[in-house]
Order: sequence, then C-alpha cells, then structure tokens
Amino acid sequence: MIRPADPAAPDISRIIAAHLAHSHATTPEESIFALSVEDMAATPTLSFWAIYDGEAAVGCGALKPVGDGTVEVKSVHILAAMRGKGLARRMMQHLEIEARQAGYAAMVLETGSDLLPGFDAARALYLSLGYLPCGVLSGYQADPNSAFFRLDL
Repeated sequence: MIRPADPAAPDISRIIAAHLAHSHATTPEESIFALSVEDMAATPTLSFWAIYDGEAAVGCGALKPVGDGTVEVKSVHILAAMRGKGLARRMMQHLEIEARQAGYAAMVLETGSDLLPGFDAARALYLSLGYLPCGVLSGYQADPNSAFFRLDL
C-alpha cells in the first residue's frame, strides 16, 4: 500500500537516512542532490508518500513542483532488503498517477549517470517507464555524474 507520509516520522526518516547513505556511498559529494528530512520540511510544496509492507514502511517517493507545469520526482528509495519485488516501479507509477491527477504536463528527475554504477537499476527503471533522457533541469548545472530524464504526461 502507498499512502501520504511524514518524512520526519521515525519509520520514514530511517528510509531517508538509507537514501542519503546510498547517495554518499556512491556519488561524489558535489554531485549529491538527495533531500534530507530538513530539506523536505523546508519545501512546503513537496508531496511525499511511503510504500508499506503490512504496517512497515519500506520505501518512499516525493513530487516537487518546479514551475511551468512540471513536477520533479525526488527521494525514491526502497530499503535494500525489499528490492527486487517491483516496489520502486509501483512507487514510480503511483507518482505518475498523482502528477496526472494534479494536472502536471511533465515529470522530470535527476539521478546518477552511467559513471556511477550504483544507479544502473534506477536508470533502467526510468527508461522502462517511458522517461527519456533530457537536458539539464532547471536548478541544476551540467555534471558528468548526473543524468536527467523527462516524462511528458
């Protein structure tokens, strides 16, 4: 089940901590754009969901409006013990439904480039969902460690 959640809740903040730990373990510091719980709290337009296995939160994802009818996918993470079960795909599909219902024209995201093998599965997932590589997103700079994707809705 996927439902709205508070990123600062203890069961959710541990997922955010795992997401940040993965980012810091696989990405040069200057190329990390993952949001902390504090960053999320400081972004009132951010919408956040958690995916549950029974009553246990096992993953998350967020949408951050960026203007011009576009919303950015942020903080998609599934705990390592729960990977390989299609949960990231379910979260991405949920985010797409939410974005369509909210009337957004497109979804965009930044992830690690092919220079960072820790993001191979993420890039493959985005491509399989119809996202296409695109230019540098607003608010970012060109970075060889970043790959940018867009899905027109």
